[in-house]
Amino acid sequence: METLEFIIYPDGRVQEKVTGIIGASCSEVTAAIEAQLGRVLSHEPTSDFFATNSQQTNIANTQTAHSEW
Repeated sequence: METLEFIIYPDGRVQEKVTGIIGASCSEVTAAIEAQLGRVLSHEPTSDFFATNSQQTNIANTQTAHSEW
């Protein structure tokens, strides 16, 4: 399940946490929200960011396995 969690601090800072999205596509999901919130001070990628989607890996392996070279 994909979730976005926001913590808004009294000084106006916003902490955003994305879970359930594999790979760098979380940046695409949050880009519009971040643009509305203001300047991004830092990014701390989670393990989900560095994970690979097994379905994408299987597709790539299938495509290379059927090469006619």
